[in-house]
Amino acid sequence: MEEIWRLGPGVTRSVSPENFTGAKGGGGRATTGTGALAARELGLGWKVSPSIDLPAGSTATLADLEGPGIIRHFWLTTDLHRLREMVLRLYWDDDRRPAVDVPLGDFFCNGWGELALVDSATVAVLPAGGFNSYWPMPFRRRARVTLANAGDTVVPVYYQVTYQRQELPDEAAYLHAAWRRSDPVGESGVHTILDGVRGRGHYAGTYLALCPQAPDWWGEGEIKFYLDGDGEFPTICGTGTEDYFGGAWNFDLGGRYGAYSTRYLGLPQVLPAEAIYRPRQRFGLYRWHLPDPITFEQDLRVTLQALGWRSGGRYRVLTGAELATTAFWYQHPGTS
Repeated sequence: MEEIWRLGPGVTRSVSPENFTGAKGGGGRATTGTGALAARELGLGWKVSPSIDLPAGSTATLADLEGPGIIRHFWLTTDLHRLREMVLRLYWDDDRRPAVDVPLGDFFCNGWGELALVDSATVAVLPAGGFNSYWPMPFRRRARVTLANAGDTVVPVYYQVTYQRQELPDEAAYLHAAWRRSDPVGESGVHTILDGVRGRGHYAGTYLALCPQAPDWWGEGEIKFYLDGDGEFPTICGTGTEDYFGGAWNFDLGGRYGAYSTRYLGLPQVLPAEAIYRPRQRFGLYRWHLPDPITFEQDLRVTLQALGWRSGGRYRVLTGAELATTAFWYQHPGTS
């Protein structure tokens, strides 16, 4: 835990529908907004603009921040049935390519359209749909946070982006996040979590939404990290899916999956929760590499096998499995 009593540099600012620019003294000045009707007898300063309406097919800029600084907290809530239809994108400095480009639900470890509560160091999802990110997000010149609605109906969006305006050290790296889906994973049985990363950085976390589509146990697949020129074989190779996410022995607690959510590791979602070893169950898992980042100097590729068991004590490649992953990593700016 950071020493909260130690005064640090910079000033705190926050962007929300009550202060779209984050300007000092700019909050609570709205005269129009989604709360104007409710506040009509109270007037200025009484929750006139707590949210925005995001039309179908449109993109809203939630925050456009001047640097240097660090986003410290991002809170949002919206229609819980539309989380895969909305895409969160974050842009650092003047880059036209988003460094973060992920469905909203998957960014917050909620990839299945049914609310999963999460209690972790970087992501907290609370009743009844409060989504919180504590990923620190440095930027030097500019930061933009956008949300796109790819659905067919307007959605309400309540949000707040809190950041610290401060100078950054030379070694400050930027948060990136990428989403990939294999449906089905196919004959290879290998899902690529991340590739094409060049430069210096460290891998910071994985969220996995998985549906094995086959009976019996599904979590034998190894996660592999190919670092700095690795070819056919990786430098880091795990021992199984549930092992990577901190569990063991099929998460099986006497005939029921043992869900959990901890600071760095979690299986917060099992659908349906009452069943075990069913072919079309859905699972959500996360692991944050905060105390154990996986560092790379030149390049990085990450893969996961879809592997389970079948009769006769033999492995089964889960060719029909659906896997969707979100990779989180920090990378020094100026590299791709």
